[in-house]
Amino acid sequence: MPLGGIGTGSICLNGHGGLQDFSLRHKPNFTALPDGHGFIDAAFGLLHLPESKITKLVEGPFEPEKIYDQGLQAQGYRRGGHEGFPRFREVSFEGEYPFGHVQLRDSKVPLEVRMTGFNPFIPRDDKHSGLPCAILEYAFRNTSKKPVKYEFSYHLSHLAIGENEKEKGTRNATIPGRGVLFSNTEKPGSESFGTACLLALRGRPIVKGMWFRGGWFDPLSALWKEVSTGKFTANAGSNGIDIDGRNGGSILFRGKINPGQAVTHSVVIAWHFPNSNLTIGGQDTSAGLSCSVSTSCGTDRDSPSWRPYYAGIWKDAIAVAGYVRRHYPMLRRRTLAFKDALFASTVPREVIDAVSANLAILKSPTVLRLENGNVWGWEGCFTTSGCCSGSCTHVWNYAQSLCHLFPALERTLREQELMRSMDERGHVTFRAALPDGPTPHNWHAAADGQLGGILKLYRDWQISGDMLWIKSLYPKARQSLNYCIASWDPDHCGVLVEPHHNTYDIEFWGPDGMCSSIYIAALSVMSLMGLAIGKKNDELFYRELAERGAEYIDRELFNGEYYQQNVRYEDLRDQSFIKSISGVTGRSSEVLRLLKSEGPKYQYGSGCLSDGIIGGWMAHLYGVAIPLDRKKIRSTLLAIFRHNFKTDLSEHACCQRPGYAFGKEGGLLLCSWPRGEKPTLPFVYSDEVWTGIEYQVASHLILEGFVEEALSIVRMARSRYDGHVRNPYNEYECGSYYARAMASYALLPSLAGFRYSAVEKTLWFGPKLKERPFTTFFSTETGHGSITLDKSSLTVSVLEGKLEINLVRLSLEGQECEIHAKVTARPGRFARIPLKPVAPDRDPSVVRGRQRPSQPTAKREQA
Repeated sequence: MPLGGIGTGSICLNGHGGLQDFSLRHKPNFTALPDGHGFIDAAFGLLHLPESKITKLVEGPFEPEKIYDQGLQAQGYRRGGHEGFPRFREVSFEGEYPFGHVQLRDSKVPLEVRMTGFNPFIPRDDKHSGLPCAILEYAFRNTSKKPVKYEFSYHLSHLAIGENEKEKGTRNATIPGRGVLFSNTEKPGSESFGTACLLALRGRPIVKGMWFRGGWFDPLSALWKEVSTGKFTANAGSNGIDIDGRNGGSILFRGKINPGQAVTHSVVIAWHFPNSNLTIGGQDTSAGLSCSVSTSCGTDRDSPSWRPYYAGIWKDAIAVAGYVRRHYPMLRRRTLAFKDALFASTVPREVIDAVSANLAILKSPTVLRLENGNVWGWEGCFTTSGCCSGSCTHVWNYAQSLCHLFPALERTLREQELMRSMDERGHVTFRAALPDGPTPHNWHAAADGQLGGILKLYRDWQISGDMLWIKSLYPKARQSLNYCIASWDPDHCGVLVEPHHNTYDIEFWGPDGMCSSIYIAALSVMSLMGLAIGKKNDELFYRELAERGAEYIDRELFNGEYYQQNVRYEDLRDQSFIKSISGVTGRSSEVLRLLKSEGPKYQYGSGCLSDGIIGGWMAHLYGVAIPLDRKKIRSTLLAIFRHNFKTDLSEHACCQRPGYAFGKEGGLLLCSWPRGEKPTLPFVYSDEVWTGIEYQVASHLILEGFVEEALSIVRMARSRYDGHVRNPYNEYECGSYYARAMASYALLPSLAGFRYSAVEKTLWFGPKLKERPFTTFFSTETGHGSITLDKSSLTVSVLEGKLEINLVRLSLEGQECEIHAKVTARPGRFARIPLKPVAPDRDPSVVRGRQRPSQPTAKREQA
């Protein structure tokens, strides 16, 4: 489970209570195997009981599947090492993201241990949610009938080793009574320059500023002897003499715990690497823009290519750690309040599991943040580099968490797309440059990504309520949409006809339900935005084109059961395919003969595509009415569930990447061909299972009222990521911590029927579950908290910020009603909105405050 801030990199907490995957320098640094501890980084706690002479590594039993890898790691004496210390015999892990809890027990140890790891996660507060640190809490409870004396020590290897891991260039300094600061002698502008810190958040521990410096395994051998014999010694850090060998620092607490009592020791690991030379795209067009985009880290130089956001706030790691120490109660309280509100939502457990676990992607190396505050993201992470660069528009189309929890950060992606990744033609490069700026335009535009960006612009405007922002970007959005029309719908049919690139890394030839539904939704959105800012001609043109397109796909692409693709290439303006097969005979290559027989490869034709009506999902989720026949949308969704959802894949043939769902596992296939006619070479990935698309379909099913079908998909997806075979916090696709999986957040507002427009100050609410009271977490631009619906009222409780409401639109059991309620909910001042009409002489149907009077004030005074 990643512990780190947004755009800071992270350290991962594993299931037995250890730390691994130290990805701190603006790139991933872990393995795809269960144990990614490798490299030279280590952090671990040791518990010593002097009276019983017991010393334990404060971690659970080592997983058998990791033992082989440990044998390989042992070839390098600077790798790991502490894993072989005696451990607790029993362990359990409980995940309530952003908190991870590890419970440890051992019959020989009279103490129960509960270890908790987290990083501050506070909706809308991107500063405190962007702290480069991991907070660890160790609670020890005495389960015996006698007092127990103990020594608890925490140990951290030097995380700021400079270029090429030259430990001779490391520096250690003690922070008396608090911890250790690690630094190096690199140039301040160098990419290798940086600091790290181990600090106690409470109490005054004994501090060892530097480990014993020797060869081979000497440092850990000496450390173990000190701790296990109760002879831990303090020192002041670097002494200028012993500089060879593995480096690190430690802190130690001593105390006594009476029977039944408990004590907690909390530490923070902070890091600060202010420079990066990672560059992608931009003016260097050699990097390319394919899915396997290459990157360049350059070499260390006097000035970096860019700096992370946190470097502009805190000057080094001790500043970060000191800030956390001073504000620790506040950071924990606010993070816990968010977690409690999210987990108090009365939705099925698998939904909270999917929503909460995938928030970890925001805290993983998938997300970077520049000093100017702009967000940039990979699609996912390989072991030592990012995978598929540039906040890829068609992948991030699916992600729904950042826009609600940190809407100001999401808007930087819209600005990147329309202001820096778009040229004068309106062509949007779907992979943004790093550092952010103009991009080359030497690759396909992505139809689904570029059109989806227009839909997200509308969504983000509704969330923010910022009229100046939408007015400034509307001309750019118009330019982008007009490019799409000219490129893929030159005859103004209202559907995408010319070959169009999409998220499957190929081009669809001819109109299809997937991309054309996004196109129709984007046209509808532009019509709404044009109307809002007084562009009447635009409003009319885009609305009529959307209606024309809807009529087309309802007539031409709906096969009576679902929307499909009409593969076309002979009558298009783009004649490249026709030219490629002209002159093909029986003596031509096998590939060319297949193409002449079946048409362009990588199409889906009559297939039932799980993304086949995704534009309808986006529109419904964002509150946009589109002219498609809703009965046909619902029929398509049920067909997708009927044909593509499998509870057992044992007989399913997948010659692509079967590891996403395998054997007796189940999942939602990207596509199936229930009517036959599967192409010899269907679109790549067609036989795979992607969680981001599973959540997209599940959310759409919920919005259309098919809740049980949706929950079956969610339940199956999370059963594959239950911690036994796959990491619950890493729903991988092309790389780990894959951005598309953040579609899971949409499950929550879909089940609640929740949407809020800051433009209109209108709240939509209509739970799809019948249980009452129904409670859901919500987050908007101005505030976050919970909404509860019972049989008589709707109550809005705000944890932080505020929520202004002028109108409530309720949808209950197929009935819709409006409640005019001018109210502002604030912390400690909830808004209760009665569902029944009130007497004319009463104030509008809102009661503010903690308690509602049982009777009007006048009558109470008379009594």
